[in-house]
Amino acid sequence: MTTPFTHVLAIDTSAGTSVARIDDERVRVASEPNPRAHAENLAPLITQVGGTEALDAIVVGVGPAPFTGLRVGIVTARVLADALGLQLAGVSILDALARQGFDELGEGPVTVVTDARRREVYTASFDAAGDDDVRVVRPPEVISPADLVPAGTLVGAVHLLADSEAPALPLELDVTTYVRLARSRTAAGIAMDTEPQYLREPDIHRG
Repeated sequence: MTTPFTHVLAIDTSAGTSVARIDDERVRVASEPNPRAHAENLAPLITQVGGTEALDAIVVGVGPAPFTGLRVGIVTARVLADALGLQLAGVSILDALARQGFDELGEGPVTVVTDARRREVYTASFDAAGDDDVRVVRPPEVISPADLVPAGTLVGAVHLLADSEAPALPLELDVTTYVRLARSRTAAGIAMDTEPQYLREPDIHRG
């Protein structure tokens, strides 16, 4: 039996570090943009938003994102959920940005882009799925910006595709969107594992 996502901690370490605690309708958010200090920043930010007392679930961003930062958030979420006996769910940052895009635009499709470094982008295309979820129409991949042919409106880190003539909506992640998607998917009986989405091998595994 699943636990309602009523008292929820959301964690994202895909770029900087962002956390949110949602208790019923009360929302507290804290973030640190430094992309290289996830391990140092995550615990203080969790404390800043209210800690882990009386939670019933944790939602964590599963990427796609570079290896080092992403694993900090996922490992922390797994450890906390196991220690505290909490429900745990993973949500893609691409899904979250797509949902934010539909909230702004009202219709799709949208193509999400985020920074994959090495002059590449993570990207996927989506249609809306009701008012609180999205449906993948082109699966996530990591490619050169020059090779991306967007479907519909570009959303996310659109500055990385400055030469594109597609309509564009710049967006930054609102980490509370993870909770919104997790609630919708839980109600629909959709499983949400926390397997990280790297989309390419980490640097330490490259020859």
